Amino acid sequence: MRSKSLASIAVATGLALAVSACGANTSSGGGDNKTNSGSSGGTKVGVILPETATSARWEGFDKPLLEAALKKEGLDPDIQNAQGDVQKFSTLADGMINAGVKVLIIATPNSEVGASVAKKAQAQGIQVIDYDRLNTGGTSSYYVSFDNVKVGELQGQGLVEGVAKLVPGKKPAEIIEVEGSPTDNNATLFAEGQHKILDPKYASGDLKKVQSQAIDGWDNQKGGQVFEQMLTGNGNKIDGVVAANDGLAGAVITVLKKVGLNGKIPVTGQDATPDGLQAVLRGDQYMTVFKPIKDEAEATAKLAAALAKNDKAAADALATGKTKDSKGNRDVPSVLLTAQLITKDKVKSVVDAGFVKASEICVADTQAACTELGIK
Repeated sequence: MRSKSLASIAVATGLALAVSACGANTSSGGGDNKTNSGSSGGTKVGVILPETATSARWEGFDKPLLEAALKKEGLDPDIQNAQGDVQKFSTLADGMINAGVKVLIIATPNSEVGASVAKKAQAQGIQVIDYDRLNTGGTSSYYVSFDNVKVGELQGQGLVEGVAKLVPGKKPAEIIEVEGSPTDNNATLFAEGQHKILDPKYASGDLKKVQSQAIDGWDNQKGGQVFEQMLTGNGNKIDGVVAANDGLAGAVITVLKKVGLNGKIPVTGQDATPDGLQAVLRGDQYMTVFKPIKDEAEATAKLAAALAKNDKAAADALATGKTKDSKGNRDVPSVLLTAQLITKDKVKSVVDAGFVKASEICVADTQAACTELGIK
């Protein structure tokens, strides 16, 4: 998949690159069968988000940013959350289809339900956009996300850098990989990107892969349990951990604290959540990945606005990238945005961008680091 810079995307799509401040990290509820957004009198657009249990981003960031961006484009959004329940996802989709939405934007718990919903919506003449997660084997017309292979490459780069700094001279440095859900195509892409960086290191003997395990449903509790089993099986010795997102990283760090390894080895993450950024400031997590969700929401809104007007030419002008759906044997027109690697010295840039507030990450055990880095 080909990455494009945020600057070039901005020229093509007119995105505002400054990221606005987003309320709180925690879920704001959502996911009932009532309309979550007041009617703006514009064209109806449905949005279904996947869950709240494993990541705070969906309700804390995506929901308010999508609502603002869609309304700015003159659309009338109905934003719901399936709470990880595929049946509820389908039921929400049926309700939106019956309500006559012109465009349906879906971030699904898995590709199977996403493909089913897209097929049903398209049979009613409704345009479908895969949001953040591509539904492999599906038929959605467009896809908006980050270059997720590149996200994985950033994680691999962060791990290699962290090993060099925290366990210098150790060869082979022993690595455990805790990957995301096997039913989420993004998790597959993250792993692909990681291994572009890590496989040559494994082959050269600089690194040694102890074990790798995908975690069903991105379940943080299960991720911690699986990691603890892998760590115990390796004699409670490890030199680095690939954790596919900040939630899994937090579960890993909890286990590392039990054996006194937290802060002594690099742990990767993703999403730049307040909890993840606090862990980076404490030194327990070496890096995270910042994905400016405001850019993703605005790109999606512009694409939805074009589709609501049946302006395929305008939509195609926005979705200039291509993403390979190997299961469906097709290239999906895509808007692919660029993520950023965040280590301790770069946490301030996430705050400066307005993605999180200083008050969310500068707490008792990170205040000294915030002061040192000028985060206020």
